[in-house]
Amino acid sequence: MDPQPPQTPSTSSDVRTWCVLCHASALLGLFFHFLGHILGPLAVWLLKRGDSPEIDAHGKESLNFQISMLIYDAIAAILCIFLIGIPILIALWVANTVLVIIASVKASEGKFYQYPFTIRLIK
Repeated sequence: MDPQPPQTPSTSSDVRTWCVLCHASALLGLFFHFLGHILGPLAVWLLKRGDSPEIDAHGKESLNFQISMLIYDAIAAILCIFLIGIPILIALWVANTVLVIIASVKASEGKFYQYPFTIRLIK
């Protein structure tokens, strides 16, 4: 079952800020490779999930997407043996960066963004 988006846009700027950080903290992976994409959203979600259902939903969505991307990266890394994995890894990196930025912007507008191609492991 997909996480339920908030029914109305958030009016609290504090909640919006934490929702944005749930997504934008994944960009730490650009500086801290491998688990950086997961550790940022995980830390924000664990610290703030009890404060608001919106933060909880955004955190779960961000984490599910980053875990999915980690799985896709692992498959692409294996495919590097056949050289096809290299362009796939590049495409995944670009897609991850672009989709995180889109989700961050939507969260700043008080909207919920569902990432495409996400395996929903955290419910």
